[in-house]
Amino acid sequence: MYMTIQETAEYLGMPVQQVQKYVWEGRIRAVHDGEQFFINQSQFDNYFNELETLKKQIEDYLNEPIPPDRDIKDED
Repeated sequence: MYMTIQETAEYLGMPVQQVQKYVWEGRIRAVHDGEQFFINQSQFDNYFNELETLKKQIEDYLNEPIPPDRDIKDED
């Protein structure tokens, strides 16, 4: 499915000017029909999959219990 720059900005939660800049720089692939740019939505699937994986890894890391320190000696 192809989206316009405005739709892509809403989809990614980015400002329109930033999406336009990324298209002009080639960081986002787009097709120009003579009037406007169209961006294929499927190119962001990998990005969102990797983002979800990283969020899960961070969550797992933060939920991991802290192991007891072996070097602590009870000095009574």
